[in-house]
Amino acid sequence: MKKTLKILGITLLILIIALFLIPILFKGNIEKMVKKAANDNINGQVEWTALDLSLFRNFPSASLSLKDITLINTAPFEGDTLVYAKDFSVSMGLMQLFKDEGLSIDQLYLDKAFINVKVNSDGTANYDIAKSKDSNKSSQDTTTPGNDTFQLHLNHYEITSSRINYLDESGGIFLNLKDFNHSGDGDFAASVFTLKTHTDSKVSFDFDGTNYLKDNSIVLDADLKIDLEQMKFSFLENEAKVNQLPLKFEGFVQLYDDYNAIDIEFSTPSSDFKNFLALIPETYASNLDGVRTTGDFELKGSLKGRVDDTYIPKLDISASSSNASFQYPDLPKKVEDISLQLEVKNETGLAEDTYINFNKVNFRIDEDQFSTSGALRHLTENMLIDLKAKGRLNLANLSKAYPMDLEQELSGFLDADITTKFDMNSIEMEAYDKVSAKGAIELTSFDYASPELAKPIHIEVATIDFTTDAIRLNKFEMTSGATDLQLNGELTNLLGFAFSDQDLKGNFNATSRNFEVADFMVEADENETTEDESDSTPTEEAIKIPKFLDVAMNFTADQVKYDNLILKNTRGNLALRDQKAILNAVSANLFGGNIQLDGLVSTAENPTFDMNLSLNTIKIVEAFEQMELVKGLAPLAQALSGIATTKLSLKGNLTKDLMPIYTSLSGNALAKIISGEVEENKMPLVSNLNQEFQFVNFDKLKINDLIAKLNFENGAISTEDFDFELEDIKVNVSGSHRFDKSMDYSLNLNVPATYFGDEIGGKLAQLSDSDLSQMTVDVPVSLSGTFTKPAIQVNTKNAIQDLTSQIIEVQKAKAKNKLKDEAGKQLDKLLGGNENDSTETKKDDLKEGVKTILGGFLKKDNNN
Repeated sequence: MKKTLKILGITLLILIIALFLIPILFKGNIEKMVKKAANDNINGQVEWTALDLSLFRNFPSASLSLKDITLINTAPFEGDTLVYAKDFSVSMGLMQLFKDEGLSIDQLYLDKAFINVKVNSDGTANYDIAKSKDSNKSSQDTTTPGNDTFQLHLNHYEITSSRINYLDESGGIFLNLKDFNHSGDGDFAASVFTLKTHTDSKVSFDFDGTNYLKDNSIVLDADLKIDLEQMKFSFLENEAKVNQLPLKFEGFVQLYDDYNAIDIEFSTPSSDFKNFLALIPETYASNLDGVRTTGDFELKGSLKGRVDDTYIPKLDISASSSNASFQYPDLPKKVEDISLQLEVKNETGLAEDTYINFNKVNFRIDEDQFSTSGALRHLTENMLIDLKAKGRLNLANLSKAYPMDLEQELSGFLDADITTKFDMNSIEMEAYDKVSAKGAIELTSFDYASPELAKPIHIEVATIDFTTDAIRLNKFEMTSGATDLQLNGELTNLLGFAFSDQDLKGNFNATSRNFEVADFMVEADENETTEDESDSTPTEEAIKIPKFLDVAMNFTADQVKYDNLILKNTRGNLALRDQKAILNAVSANLFGGNIQLDGLVSTAENPTFDMNLSLNTIKIVEAFEQMELVKGLAPLAQALSGIATTKLSLKGNLTKDLMPIYTSLSGNALAKIISGEVEENKMPLVSNLNQEFQFVNFDKLKINDLIAKLNFENGAISTEDFDFELEDIKVNVSGSHRFDKSMDYSLNLNVPATYFGDEIGGKLAQLSDSDLSQMTVDVPVSLSGTFTKPAIQVNTKNAIQDLTSQIIEVQKAKAKNKLKDEAGKQLDKLLGGNENDSTETKKDDLKEGVKTILGGFLKKDNNN
């Protein structure tokens, strides 16, 4: 007995040691077999970060696990991830480890996977990656006949916590399954067997750009009879839940070489109206526990027929309810008199013959009743839409009767009575003469507030009339904060905007007694970056003009307030299109004068503007104090008071909140100061100039009809040469400055000689008044630094030297003129002597006279 126990113990020990050693010894062979199986059967790149082999996890079967496995597509989906899984594991018979060829899998597990299925526009699928038999021929020839490298003998599989995307570009279908869990049990080695499955997930579904399901919960327990020889899959006992709606179904799907056959019927097992509420996604319907309902709801349908490139299943689906009501336990209002008749049908199997009828959809909240009816036909081609809606809604009652996640409570009344019939081709081609529409919609006493709005909006009345020719906004009266706005006009394609993703087009007239822009602008957070005349990027979301707007507006406002600007009697035209605001012939009274504006602002990816602005007979002081742009363009205006006219042509980039980026500005300006005076205490530059020039007082400067031309480029403002007079001093100006108030200017002062009496002493006394009035000297002045801390350089030395040289030249000219005068007198005296003198006597006198003149001149030269 002891010997037997000893042998058993040694055997058990050897077995345990073997269970530890076998994964180590055979791990390399297994990894080679897995890679060979993948390469022999799949067109794609398979990678994993780690392989783990265990004989304990699923003993007596071996367990093989791959970590972070990916399957990457080849062309035409090259680089796309078809499958990724955090963990992929399979279970196989223990003897599989000792085989030189082939790999047979019994169980499969996939956890935290992403499966990304695509079908491109020409019908090619990225999951069609299995290699053909011909491509495997060479590898199969080297093995025993019938001994495939990979065999699937599943009896159990699981996919947990995963996500699946299915995109069919050719059909315009997008299906998303998230939080996907699915398991199946069956004998896949048999040709006929029963597969028991469980599935739960959240489903979203889009078709042709329209969302039909959004995170709807699906639970499905289905037993399938699978006949692999006939490729027929029959539903046995099956129950599904869509959100909280239970469904039972039966039938089969059978696959043929060139088509599939389908025959499925489904219905609700009960007729409680709560089943209808369960169809609505939980996000919008909230928890149905405790909801009191009356009335019935029935859903039934069938899908039968052939499925291929030409045909779809014939459809007969209907939903109905009558005299129903519901009330949520925590809400005060009840929705009553609910009637519903809906049917989806296709009687030919051709997709274009599918149609939807909603013959009656009625409900009542308190005394307010609302009803709709209509039909949708030719869904896949030129869809024909026939709609009717009539009734009244107290908007405040909606959130009191139905759980709605609103930022604020709604208020106001909506009255509708409209009938319309049209086809989508007419809408898309804007052939509105083929659109039938009549009736009206009126919104009254409507209040709306949002974090995206600075202040709540109150719409007193908004009335839209529908006619065959146009949809007219007859009346619109709105207030927000201190702003009032009245609108009327036409919406030329409201139906195209609502049903065909077209731009919203219209023409309007707008009037306002008072319009304050701040009432529509949300203040930035105090911690956000502020604009500092540079390329700083604010952190708030960029202000954008919606892409879908294509409207034009004539506007009139008695007063418009923007920041600290108050514009009176504002008139003009505004167009919003292509994310641009286009301004035309805008005029307003401002700064004691008038402004006129044309141009555009683009709020596309990189906001820009291009404007032409005229400021006519404005008060300089008001313009400088209230307009930041003037402070940057003309800092000296700070020291001026008076009247000016300016024409500006500017373009450049804008920040996200549509403020100019000054370093990007380019353009030009023509400024005319009609009359102006300098106020020294308002500008350090003027004070410093007064200190540099003892003989000039710049604060006494009076400017009349001064014209200056400015050019802007990359944040620099250059000035074309211009002149002005400071009393009897002529000043020429040239140079440039920047928006950071740095400057590089040259002044040339043409100064009368009389201002330099102290510098050159009594030399001016030698000049006559006539000489002084004609004598001036240029004094060059260089200005650098900034307007608040200027650096001034004045070259008076050269000016004094120049003036001294002028005085000397005048003195020389006078001396020469005096010499000529004296010589002339002597000659006249000599030539015109006493008539009684003899000729010899006259000659002697002439010699003596010349001698005297030359002697005097030479003597003067010697003295000099």
